[in-house]
Amino acid sequence: MLPDPDTLVPFVIAVVVIALTPGPDMAFFLGRAINQGRAAGLAAMAGASAGILVHTTLVALGLSALILTAPTLFLALKLAGAAYLGWLAVQAVRHGSALTLPAKAPAHVSLGANFASGMAINLLNPKIVLFFMTFLPQFVQPGNPDASGQLVVLGLLFIAVALCITIPMILAADQVAVLFRDSPRLSRALDWLFASVFAAFAVHLLRTR
Repeated sequence: MLPDPDTLVPFVIAVVVIALTPGPDMAFFLGRAINQGRAAGLAAMAGASAGILVHTTLVALGLSALILTAPTLFLALKLAGAAYLGWLAVQAVRHGSALTLPAKAPAHVSLGANFASGMAINLLNPKIVLFFMTFLPQFVQPGNPDASGQLVVLGLLFIAVALCITIPMILAADQVAVLFRDSPRLSRALDWLFASVFAAFAVHLLRTR
């Protein structure tokens, strides 16, 4: 169920870039870490990771059957995914991804509530749903009998690699927030890196028969 190294390496690179690019999840768990402490930030991040696990499960259950029974339709979905990844790349360059943290500290809430909020923000973000439907399947070949298992493995690997990036961010939340806020060049560099990686994936999908 593990993808071959030629597939695994670009997947890990893409996950690292995604984890480093500011977004709603990062803003939420860094904000909680700064305002309520590291434990709250870690709880929020754990909730977001649980949301990713839910997305992975849904993708594995829904798309694995499509991979096995309708390879042509699955290929059409991959091409649509290429268009979406290309759109993400263009949006990253046009609009950027500056980190926006809450202006005021929220009232203190329990770790369970932070976990639930992090999970809700992740699950209710339609962009994340669409992203997982188009990102994970491109690393699975149509007709693969272990498609569902491989999708689950990729989702778990996504979480593991992302945690290696986000946990240090939370432990140094104050410094990370200042770095993103005071270094517009860093944000733009991440935007261009994000755009380059996803544009490359989109081109690769379009050239794959």
